[in-house]
Amino acid sequence: MPAEREPNPGIADKATTSGPRHRAKGHRHRHRGGRRRRALLVTAWTAAGVLLLGGTGLGVVYFKLNGNIHSVDLNQMLGGHRPAKVDNGSQNILVLGSDSRSGGNEKLGGGADDGTARSDTAMIVHVYKGHKRASVVSIPRDTLVDRPECTDSKGAAQPAASGVMFNSAYSTGGAACAVKTVESITGIRMDHFVEVDFAGFQKLIDDLGGVRVTTTRDIHDPDSHLDLKAGAHTLDGEQALGLVRTRHGVGDGSDLGRIQLQQAFMKALVDQVGQIGVLTSPSKLYDLADTGTKAVTTDSDLASVKKLVSFAGGLKGIDSSRMNMVTTPVRYDPANPNRVLLEKDKAQVVWDALKNDRPIPASATEDAATGQADGVVTG
Repeated sequence: MPAEREPNPGIADKATTSGPRHRAKGHRHRHRGGRRRRALLVTAWTAAGVLLLGGTGLGVVYFKLNGNIHSVDLNQMLGGHRPAKVDNGSQNILVLGSDSRSGGNEKLGGGADDGTARSDTAMIVHVYKGHKRASVVSIPRDTLVDRPECTDSKGAAQPAASGVMFNSAYSTGGAACAVKTVESITGIRMDHFVEVDFAGFQKLIDDLGGVRVTTTRDIHDPDSHLDLKAGAHTLDGEQALGLVRTRHGVGDGSDLGRIQLQQAFMKALVDQVGQIGVLTSPSKLYDLADTGTKAVTTDSDLASVKKLVSFAGGLKGIDSSRMNMVTTPVRYDPANPNRVLLEKDKAQVVWDALKNDRPIPASATEDAATGQADGVVTG
């Protein structure tokens, strides 16, 4: 659990740039409606159990579930030096998957408990005015960025740093520093923040009964504990976690390939949630809600089941056919193929589109580095 997490009262390091290195070979480079399809954030795999609560009338268990939720008071930690709120009906949510290797996470997804945590997965979820469509922009963890000054979990100021990996922001100052870094890069205020850990993600997938995917080639990666033959699979929690974390099993071995697998898995997940009928079983729904609320950390403005349900209720018209999923435009660093650099002009087109609540132009991501894992996983 990240150091800054604090349970809601009264209700139920320096930047780390270490990590796997893998040098690439060669140049890197039915719409289904339905009332049971609930929230876009399911596609970010972090709040599925929580947001499935939307509109289901679970009032009697709210108080029990409230105590599960942990939160970060971003407003207090970041103060007034943030981009202005945009009053156009849209919302921006930063979704993080942290790779803390402590507690219940140390045996999951490889790695050792080194006392630090990194934002292994980061996505900006932009919900358009009217809450009928959304864009999801993945930020590669290996992107070299300029990180602003941050305050760490002990309250000590950490100086700004140039040319550091994006995921080091979380190592330096937890969720607040990750949010501050994203806002600094994009100029966009994050209205909300949601984080999930390894153990919670694995249990959530198991509670859902697994997720069906098809792989078009064999995937074998001992580092992420994944061994899948080409073909159809129903992934349990451990396999799903391995899939969204593997980088050496497919593509060019980069984080960009892993992002392509993550996005494909998310689409399979959101499509399946609308079909499996979890909302017809009160006991199964409660298990999902219990797992989801234990797994997530949110900003303080979302830190109750009532607030989460209200938030989810405004998103339930969005399904995978109404999402556009892209990766921040980047290119491989000529000095180190294990790192990527922002394509600043193209990235600015993405940020401007989100600021103005407009679709992201296809031209913004053309010719950017991809990871070469597109099409390896389908729903």
